[in-house]
Amino acid sequence: MKALPIILIAIVAFAGCKNKGAATTDNKTTMTAKDTLTYLALGDSYTVGESLSPDQSFPYQLARSLTADSVRVGTPTIIATTGWTTEDLLDAITASDIHNKTYDLVTVLIGVNDQYQGLTLSNYRVEFKKLLDTAINFAKGDKSRVFVLSIPDWGVTPYANGQYKKNIAPEIDRFNAINKAESEKAGTHYLDITPMSRQIKTDTSLLAIDQLHPSGKMYGMWVNKLAPMVKARLGK
Repeated sequence: MKALPIILIAIVAFAGCKNKGAATTDNKTTMTAKDTLTYLALGDSYTVGESLSPDQSFPYQLARSLTADSVRVGTPTIIATTGWTTEDLLDAITASDIHNKTYDLVTVLIGVNDQYQGLTLSNYRVEFKKLLDTAINFAKGDKSRVFVLSIPDWGVTPYANGQYKKNIAPEIDRFNAINKAESEKAGTHYLDITPMSRQIKTDTSLLAIDQLHPSGKMYGMWVNKLAPMVKARLGK
């Protein structure tokens, strides 16, 4: 299946490295004004912005959008790597250097590789609940500072070929049913971007050059929905 080298490329490299915390972590040390909000983005290739420059990823677009709308946000701290499952992300957080830090804003988008690798729904629920608890802790214990995004549907991309293609959408929906239910139970915010991701089927400008991941334009669509939610909570 052609998706394998792209979605799982980090897993192959990851398995050969003893340090599971070897992540794509954008944690630049910068001087920030007292009124500048700190932002932690947790995820996988959809948070990294695979095949795009970092400034086109949704965390960077979100920070710019909020700053332009009078909610100043600093450079995002990103813990994400293409290919990560929810468990991989949790392991990377454990191996990172951010344990004693807190953030004004935390976003979470994870699960496509749990679905792609055929991991069970019950396993995803357990790991996702752990991740939500972790995200809330990073958000100063304030669940209203955590924003969860649904898993995009990669089944509409050119890389979804063969008999398996028809199963992708319903599987993604089942995983999203879990992350939505657990987010609502935990009291965090939730944004369903999956319907937007399915627009790729009729609009190829929403695809990155790898023909699998979203383009900057697609991420901008997500931000158009996410930024007002964040401002309503943090722009007070």
